[in-house]
Amino acid sequence: MAGKRAVITGITGMVGSHLADYLLENTDWEVVGCARWRSPLDNVRHLLPLAEKRRRLRFHYADVNDLASLIRLFREAKPRFVFHLAAQSYPLTSFTAPADTLQTNVIGTLNVLEALRIVGGKPIVHVCASSEVFGRVVRSALPIGEDALFHPASPYAISKVGADLLGRFYAEAYGMTVMTTRMFTHTGPRRGDVFAESTFAKQIALIEAGRLAPVVKTGNLNSLRTFADVRDAVRAYHMLVTVKPTAGAYYNIGGDHSCSVGDMLKHLLSLSTRKNIRVATDRRRLRPIDADLQVPDTTKFRKHTGWKPQIPFATTMRDLLDYWRERVKMGESFLSR
Repeated sequence: MAGKRAVITGITGMVGSHLADYLLENTDWEVVGCARWRSPLDNVRHLLPLAEKRRRLRFHYADVNDLASLIRLFREAKPRFVFHLAAQSYPLTSFTAPADTLQTNVIGTLNVLEALRIVGGKPIVHVCASSEVFGRVVRSALPIGEDALFHPASPYAISKVGADLLGRFYAEAYGMTVMTTRMFTHTGPRRGDVFAESTFAKQIALIEAGRLAPVVKTGNLNSLRTFADVRDAVRAYHMLVTVKPTAGAYYNIGGDHSCSVGDMLKHLLSLSTRKNIRVATDRRRLRPIDADLQVPDTTKFRKHTGWKPQIPFATTMRDLLDYWRERVKMGESFLSR
């Protein structure tokens, strides 16, 4: 493989798979997807024929918790761009698996950056942190700017603080072109069903198919979120590494549509063919504490790159619901979560 090449860690996730789609459709780059051998391939199923032919896409088995595998990956791939998206990305899960979350998200990020430092080649690197680093924010501090204090509200958020700071450290200490993003809520097709909007859409699709009683189980409906479409998010990530990439820079990125989780659910319910669906709180879906005010100031990134969201909230929600309708139609079985 020759020419510009990008490595995507976590290519089998929602964001990684959409980023691969975007790069393959909108650039002439070659893409190397870093994945664990046991990673589910559902999100990249449509890309497997291309990978099988090794035409602009191939998969490389590696694990962010295994430094040697990453050194081998970067030596073989010789990437111009690296998008580090691999993570334990479920905040609620981090309360029951805090050590695994910290290991994967902090030490895993350290391993990626250390492997790149050892191999050299001066690639442009994106470290994906999270808006969750800001955690508990007072309403008077909205919208949240890049330099707001970190007040993480979960082990996941703490792990992303570590990833964020590691990215900046490697840029400053070793002269590497590493940039960090704090993407606020982003969703769409392929979103994992442990996230609020996706579990709501999944439950609605199952109810419409007669496979679930007409009750949507929820957690905290009062949290305020700003929603972006995952397809806008990956376009932002491409612009991050191609429009005046600045070593050590860190950016908030997010959409334009802010509403409560409850109002987001009301919108999804308005799209349903069933009009008798009730809503019930499931205490198992509640976090011990919640980052309940997540509204970003994205001025810095927009001025630097010219990026802005293009996909409306209504389209994102419709596409998410249709994604789950299609999976239900295919007869898949799902856990209640």
